[in-house]
Amino acid sequence: MSSQSARPVASRQYPCEKCPLRPLPAFREFDKQELSFISTFKRGELAVDKGATVLVEGSHSAHLYTVLSGWAFRYKLLPDGRRQILNFSMPGDLIGLQGSLMGEMQHSVEALSPMLLCVFEREQLQELYRNHPGLAYDITWIASREERMLDENLLSIGRRTALERAAYLIAFIASRARGAGLNGKTPVQIPITQQHIADTLGLSLVHTNKTIRKLMDRKLVLWRDGGCEVIDYDGLKKLARWEGLGEERRPLI
Repeated sequence: MSSQSARPVASRQYPCEKCPLRPLPAFREFDKQELSFISTFKRGELAVDKGATVLVEGSHSAHLYTVLSGWAFRYKLLPDGRRQILNFSMPGDLIGLQGSLMGEMQHSVEALSPMLLCVFEREQLQELYRNHPGLAYDITWIASREERMLDENLLSIGRRTALERAAYLIAFIASRARGAGLNGKTPVQIPITQQHIADTLGLSLVHTNKTIRKLMDRKLVLWRDGGCEVIDYDGLKKLARWEGLGEERRPLI
């Protein structure tokens, strides 16, 4: 497991009123009262190095986070060290909500790239639920969205072929990255290794390598040292028999 190497940022680079994510079409607008509360809810920002463990399974944390920039993944470990990656996090995603409601984290989170996180106090969640029903609904929506994504991932692992699984996973990540404003109109660059793909899909690294090679031969993806470049997003969706996320505007805490 990677060591913790997150470091606090002394001052806010991005006040909530000038958040670089809010203008993106993927996110709904806040009213003034909600924005005022979120501005006080936010305690600062945290810079995280690539490979750092943001949250550890079994731990209790006083904070939860929204990804302002960068990539991460959620995972669980078996006692012998085998890893199952559950999902990926990118700008706009809330990290650590499960620990707020369950008492302790049921999974770990590791940074795939350098990250900047907005830091929130868990203890203020009660005020959010009590006085801001619109934001409380947003958190329920976020939790439901996570459940929906895990349903899709379970379907993929249970019923898709290895080639379809890989095509679905890369298309799924690319779709979310587009919504979060990553890479603009250029091909989406996903900072993952083939080991990350293997640990998400439940395949061996050798099988994963052969599967990725087939996607490359079909000119759907290009694999570079920095990760995966999506060449043909629609082709990946077609191969996976996946219609896409098709989301409306979503909340941003």
